Formats: sequence, structure tokens, C-alpha cells
Amino acid sequence: MSATGEEKIHGSGSETSSIEQAEIHERPRGWRGIYYHPATQVCLVGFVCFMCPGMFNALNGLGAAGQLDATTSANANSALYATFAFFAFFSGSVHNVLGPRICLSLGTWGYSLYIASYLATNIHPGADVFIVVAGAILGVCAALIWTAEGSLMMAYPTEAQKGTFISYFWAIFNLGSVVGSSVAFGSNYNSTANKVGNGTYIVFLVLSLTGVVLPLFLADPYKMIRTDGTKVAPIRYPSWKTEFISLFVALQTDPWIVLLFPMFFASNYFYTWQFNDYNGALFNIRTRSLNNLVYWTAQIFGSFFIGHFVLDLRRFRRRVRAFMGWSIVVVLVFAVHLWSYYYQLTYTRTSDPPTAVKMDIHDPGYPAHVWLMIFYGLLDSMWQTTAYWLMGAMSNDPAKLAVFTGFYKCFQSAGSAVVWRLDAVQKPYMDIFISTWVLAAAGMICAFPLVYVRVKDHTEMDDEAL
Repeated sequence: MSATGEEKIHGSGSETSSIEQAEIHERPRGWRGIYYHPATQVCLVGFVCFMCPGMFNALNGLGAAGQLDATTSANANSALYATFAFFAFFSGSVHNVLGPRICLSLGTWGYSLYIASYLATNIHPGADVFIVVAGAILGVCAALIWTAEGSLMMAYPTEAQKGTFISYFWAIFNLGSVVGSSVAFGSNYNSTANKVGNGTYIVFLVLSLTGVVLPLFLADPYKMIRTDGTKVAPIRYPSWKTEFISLFVALQTDPWIVLLFPMFFASNYFYTWQFNDYNGALFNIRTRSLNNLVYWTAQIFGSFFIGHFVLDLRRFRRRVRAFMGWSIVVVLVFAVHLWSYYYQLTYTRTSDPPTAVKMDIHDPGYPAHVWLMIFYGLLDSMWQTTAYWLMGAMSNDPAKLAVFTGFYKCFQSAGSAVVWRLDAVQKPYMDIFISTWVLAAAGMICAFPLVYVRVKDHTEMDDEAL
């Protein structure tokens, strides 16, 4: 059986040698061909994250999760990312035993509980402990959902499609945040308070509960055939002991992944300053909602740009594309943080307490401030897309990619746990900002040797498995 027409469209000479070593299968036709198409399945995973992590991001992006005082939100996020960091280190192994559909199904429940905790606190003030406990539970659930998502998103496309498929997912996922932010903006447009009402939380809760049932519609990975005719490597189900050992085997057989750990650590660290110490500190609730809306909208365009037009640009070899993507992210890191530093010099926790009069969308200085949020959205999406693409360039095996994704989420969450706690204990805004800038720059510098040495023009068969 010859490769399909899609192989001719998406394939490239650099990956032909690796394809020839694999058995080519005929893809299903008709409605089954649509349902079992890798792009369809990646988009379905995107809609799961649209409803659950998307609503979470829309809520967190409001600053203080839509509340007046950011302390409870910061403590909840610190608890969330502490448990996330711990369980994410093992979630790749758990995923390989339970499978992606079960992991996604179990993982979605935590988001509904977390959103419900804020609604409960709005109705019954003083239930702050519930929010922190819900955050800790969500950390466990998030480890499952993000490991399963990362494994499928990186395993289903061919080597020439990985950037495009990542951008598909990222666009749909962030569309959830856009929808959530639009709900918050519309429902709080006429509000004079600095916190959201019950209606906003109720809509978020209903949407997140919808996401709980979506994993049931995902296809069995065993039946998936890529567009070039190669089958997705079956996910192995060995003993728990063997799977936990695979964590250390992955580090031993592919030690270059360690160079991405600083990039992983910084990848959510910057959210604290963006959401609580900039958006939450300077703006009133309707302006925070609008900032949140444009931030997540920018993520859709940023991910698609770097994924489709840079990392999957077929006129260049994969190594060249890797350097192009890395360079763009580095330039954005320094440009955006220089811009932010100029604003951070103008306020402190003392000068802008939660009860102060905040900036509104009609104030003269607002347009320049909202553009910073837009560029932060672009930077975040390009950062995350590039990180996933680099991991995907190291292997095509779902089990190995699940372990890599577990590492990613482990270190990402560890960084988040640290910085959210720093924010909860009221560390100066400037200290948090400088640490954010330094870690972002260090993450990209440490990733450079991996880009230079480890990224090849096509994935070798030796890289396919643990």
C-alpha cells in the first residue's frame, strides 16, 4: 500500500528515510476516516481542554480569580502546583498504565470542583480553605489531563505536521479561555466592584462540567494511523514497577531532555506577575476581564504563527526551523520584559492596594497597557508551542512522549508553586518580576545546546522508544 496523498502534501525528504523503515497501512475512509483522522482527534483533545483548563485559565487570568483579595487565590495556586509538580513526575507512567482516555476523564473533574469552590466562597464568605483544598485536588487531576494531552498531541502527527497540530490544539484550548473571558467581560461590564459576581462562576462551572464527558468520544490510540500511513506506536501496559523505572530510563537514554528543565520551570512562572501583579494590581474588574480576553485571543494567533509558519515551514530543514523558533522566542522574552520593567517601576504593593481606585478601559494610559497584555499572550503561546515541538522532535513514541510531558508538567508546576507562594506572602512586585525575567532568559539559554545538538532533521528509529 502506498502512502496517501496527504503524505505527499505534508511529507518532506528529510523524513522519508524514517517512514520507509515503518510498515505503511491504509487509512479508513468515509466518516470513519474523518473520525480516526489525527487532526480530528487532536481537535477533540483541544475541546476537552477548551472546557476545563480553558475555563481555569480564564478564571485565573482575571487576577485573584475574580476576587478582591489575591491572597486566597495565590495560596490555592501554590497548593495546586505543588501537588501538580509531585504527581506530574509520575503521571507519564500512570498514563501508560491507565491509557489517555481514562486519564482525561479523571482529570477533568478537578476543574469543576475548583471553579465551584469560588462560587461557594462568593455565596458563603469565609470558605477560603475550600478553595485551597480544591486547588490541591486539581493539581492531581491536572497532572493526568496534561500528560495524556501532551502524549496524544505529539504522537498523532507526522514529523512534518507537529508544529501545525500543536497550534491546532493551542488555538482550540485558548479559545476556551477567550469564551470564558468574554463571559466575564460581558457580565461585569457595568460592575463598579473589583470582583466578579456569582453568574460568572456559574457559567464557568457549567462549561467545565460539559468537558467531563468529552473524553468518552476519543478514539482508541491502537486504531490510529497517521496521514503518512504509519501506525501510532501502541501504548504499552507493563507493571507499575517497570513504568516507574522508565522515568529513570528516559533520563539515562535521552539525557538531553535535562536541558529543557529550566525552560519547563519558567513556562508558567510568569503567569503570577502577569495575572496578579499586573492585571490584578492595576485594573478594575471590567478592565481585567478585557485584558484577559485579548491575552488569550493573542495566544491563538501566536501559537498558529510559530507552529505553522515557522516550526513546520517545509522550505527549511527541521534543524533550521528549530533555530528560527528559538530565536523568535528569545527576542520576545527580552522585548516584552524590558517593556514590563518600565511599568513595574511606577507602582508597588503599597502604592496600589486592592482597595485603591484602579485603571479603567476609558483612561488615557490604558491602550499602551493593554498592548503589553497582547504581547505577553503572544510570548506565552510561542513559548509553550516551541517547548512541545522540541519534545516532539526527540521522539514519536507515545509512551516516551508521555514521560517527557510528565517531566514538563512537573517542573512547570514546581516553578508555579514557588512563585504563587511568593505572591501569597506579599513579596515585592519588583522581586517577582525580576525573578520572572531571569528565569525566562535562563530557560532559553539552557535550551540552546539541545537545539544545536539533539534536534535532527528527522527522528531516528533509536529515538522511537524508551
